[in-house]
Amino acid sequence: MPFELSLEDGTFLVQLARKAVKEYLQTGKAIKPPADAPKKLFEHCGVFVTINSVEDGEKSLRGCIGYPYPTNPLVEAVIDSAISAATRDPRFHPLSLKELGSVVFEVSVLTPPELVEVRNPEEYVSKIKVGEDGLIVEKGFFKGLLLPQVPVEWGWCEEEFLCQCCIKAGLPPDSWLTKGTRIYKFSAIIFEEETPEGKVKRLSLSKK
Repeated sequence: MPFELSLEDGTFLVQLARKAVKEYLQTGKAIKPPADAPKKLFEHCGVFVTINSVEDGEKSLRGCIGYPYPTNPLVEAVIDSAISAATRDPRFHPLSLKELGSVVFEVSVLTPPELVEVRNPEEYVSKIKVGEDGLIVEKGFFKGLLLPQVPVEWGWCEEEFLCQCCIKAGLPPDSWLTKGTRIYKFSAIIFEEETPEGKVKRLSLSKK
């Protein structure tokens, strides 16, 4: 039976992410997993926490870090990922306490990545689907990951998605066509705040 989360579970995780960041910015300490967390939220899952700034109704990325693989209990991974997204994303300066009122939190719970097997690299385009799959590209020491919502937000087709994931890995965009490149796909259950500290909804990528 596939792993499933209710809106209540998602709301718990998003609020936990915000609480973890607020506590860390105030005290420099990470909170412990709440004792009242639903039992299923202690299952090992990959997860990413995304923080977006909101200005005039427009969102822009403020931080995104997570665990691609199910190595930790979900609640622990959310706490750590949230703090890291707020303070350790090398693309941005650390989030300030006063910014908390102008950002929204998004939690993406991942299925375990599965290797996409093809006879010819050109088949990758038909083996992945924008709006459903996230991607991981690996070649040697290079690795890049893009969440399922990214190509939807940017309006990419499957081929562009593959190219951009290669770029994220620090590789030339056409590396997905070359020998030795491995492509993994995964799906995500995504929950986000509609407004800063506001109601949490489940994100449906196909309706974006």
